[in-house]
Amino acid sequence: MVALALVAQLASAEEERTLSVVATAYNSTRAQTDAHPNRGAWGDRIEPGMKIIAVSPDLVKKGLKRGTKVRIDRLEGEWIVLDRTPSRLRNHIDIYMGVDVAAARQWGRRKVQITWRAEAPKDSR
Repeated sequence: MVALALVAQLASAEEERTLSVVATAYNSTRAQTDAHPNRGAWGDRIEPGMKIIAVSPDLVKKGLKRGTKVRIDRLEGEWIVLDRTPSRLRNHIDIYMGVDVAAARQWGRRKVQITWRAEAPKDSR
């Protein structure tokens, strides 16, 4: 009984959020990243085959923090926020596509819906 109450409490502490964003794709190449193409902005190791996205700084402020699991319409599975885009971008995600530059080019630039579970605001009473 206590376990069920705890699960219900945890579920109510999170809420599902959906947002329309611009999505591009990137690869582990020095031309597209920096001198460390297999390292994310927070220092995480990034390798081909991993489902990772980079998010713009404004999205971090909206709750898409490092480690957040995200669903992206038209893509299978969950993607994990482990990288950040350049600060000049707004309302933007960058989908990691390993070393498959052709796949990233084919993806191009498009609007997508993303969904994630975020902590609900704390009651200010």
